[in-house]
Amino acid sequence: MPRYPFTWQRLWPVVLWMLLLALLPWWLGMPALLGLAATLLLLQHRLSELHAWAIRRGLRWGLSGGLIALQRGLGGSATAWAVTLSAALAGYTLLVALEGWLDRRSRPAPSPPPPAAEWPELAMAPVGPSPSIVELLPPHWQYATDGFVDPRDAAALYRDGDYYFSGGMRIGAASAKLTFSPDGRWFVAALAEGDGVVLWDRELQLGHRLPGWTLCGWYQQQPWLIDREEQIPWPLSQVLERMER
Repeated sequence: MPRYPFTWQRLWPVVLWMLLLALLPWWLGMPALLGLAATLLLLQHRLSELHAWAIRRGLRWGLSGGLIALQRGLGGSATAWAVTLSAALAGYTLLVALEGWLDRRSRPAPSPPPPAAEWPELAMAPVGPSPSIVELLPPHWQYATDGFVDPRDAAALYRDGDYYFSGGMRIGAASAKLTFSPDGRWFVAALAEGDGVVLWDRELQLGHRLPGWTLCGWYQQQPWLIDREEQIPWPLSQVLERMER
């Protein structure tokens, strides 16, 4: 049902209507209310929205006036109050039911539920997280004997098997073969005593010596390593877990 704001021009007629029904005998006011209800039921398709709204308000306010006239006509005794309260309960219950029935067509129809997937679709649906393709960026090795460029430390140098960095950091027992991660966070050098690498995470200030492992490449700025040529690469976190077992 449309809503119209209550202005004084719309309020005074319904107040006057309620006072009129309160002053009239109840056996005159009640038929008038029944006539308004019958108009809504029988002529709802011919009434404009504004007229239907006005009749509804007339029923609500008029019922209050009719109940006052009923209580006054019965003498104002305790029995009169009991009858009036019972009439109020029945009258407003019927009024709510009437308005609910009139508004039934204005309510939006519930949307149908989505069709359930058939069992072949459920059987073919993937289980678990979607797989991702790991493309490693190969390391760019360089040799300290030819001089090397540290992307984050211009004062870094290699002397007698040791790497020296600004701030007093020193990595020993390493060969001249070295590389850096694409963003310069990781420093990696081959071990001097044989197969293996030493890694230094500059942001976390953590170093790792991994004998027997070789740097295979970078993925998302993290090192991936192998310990055999035919083995698939492992990220550093899994390599450390395997070495702790």
